[in-house]
Amino acid sequence: MPLRSLDTLRLLIMSSLIGGVVGALCSWFGQVLLWLTSVRQQSVLWLIFLAPMGMLFVYTFQRYGGRATLGLPLIFEIGQGKDARIPFRLIPFVVVGAWLTHLFGGSAGRVGVAVQMGATLSSKISPYFKKTIDRQLVIVTGVAAGFAGLYQMPIAAIFFSLEVLIAGQLYFPALFTASVASFTASWVSRQLGLVKFSAVLNETWAWEIESGIKMILVAMLFGVVGWLFSTTLRRLTETMNDRFPNPVIRVGVAGVMVTTLSILLWSGRYSGLGLNLIQASFNGEAINPLDWLFKLILTVLTISGGYQGGEVTPLFSIGTTLGIVLAPFIGLPSALLAAVGYVSVFGSATNTWLTPIFIGGTVFGYQYIPLFFVTCTVAYLCNGNRSIYIKQDRLFE
Repeated sequence: MPLRSLDTLRLLIMSSLIGGVVGALCSWFGQVLLWLTSVRQQSVLWLIFLAPMGMLFVYTFQRYGGRATLGLPLIFEIGQGKDARIPFRLIPFVVVGAWLTHLFGGSAGRVGVAVQMGATLSSKISPYFKKTIDRQLVIVTGVAAGFAGLYQMPIAAIFFSLEVLIAGQLYFPALFTASVASFTASWVSRQLGLVKFSAVLNETWAWEIESGIKMILVAMLFGVVGWLFSTTLRRLTETMNDRFPNPVIRVGVAGVMVTTLSILLWSGRYSGLGLNLIQASFNGEAINPLDWLFKLILTVLTISGGYQGGEVTPLFSIGTTLGIVLAPFIGLPSALLAAVGYVSVFGSATNTWLTPIFIGGTVFGYQYIPLFFVTCTVAYLCNGNRSIYIKQDRLFE
């Protein structure tokens, strides 16, 4: 067999194994997290213990975590060739940390954990197949597997992994391994019982002058909200780090603020992922005019304080509820605007362009791809080239 064919076979087996292992772990992680969410929703008293839990966890993490405490920024730096090693202990720490965040009412996501699991396992598995292998290829493959294993959106996961490390650039050398790992992880996760979110839109859309202008203006607003989220998160993180250099004290202060606001604001309505807000939006239930803003504030407070989790699902909920709120004023179908907000705010905040388009196609139907293409492009152009990922490099400033 020619040498190139052997290399391709090795990469195929490697990426399949990475996808299978990561998909299984993401399914397990996601199902436990949803169960813990259901436990928390039974009593608002869980929220009282967010601060002490956070302080105990961060103390333990700082004492025994080593380089794992660098978290997601470490994944970005390795993918960009600025660092070389991910400690395996990162996985149990971020998984347990995210579970605790959600059990005790922090407002956070989950994909950050999945991406870190994927990148870590990819970096540990790949040397058994090739002694010398491009680190960026390894990280991109793991990121694709983690995103796909958690959300079961393999095409969107491929584009996310290719474009998120360096804004404005697609890393095509990893296209083959990312594709194999992504589809494998998605299939394994689904077979092991993790439920994928989807929504049926019964709205028709045709580009006409008046409705088209309205949609573009709304997309610009979604882009600004994504910019607001990423900018506020970055600045508040810097402020918290300056005011409370001790990470144990920092997470405690943030926990007290999050708990107080969460209890005052409808007793935990904005805790956790925000799936309750997303489901309410598409089920026609009541949405408060400031749901999107309260979710934004509590998520920024949670993440900037040092709690584990992520931002992606909260971004989905922010965009969805904002779309519902804007619909009556704009005169466009509420479910359609909710779907556009779902993808556009995410794309703006993460500084990704292609990923949200294919998230929209996967979740809401590929017949809406032309609409998502326009709105996600507009939102992307309105985000000031900013991202929630502080270590994301940019090809163009």
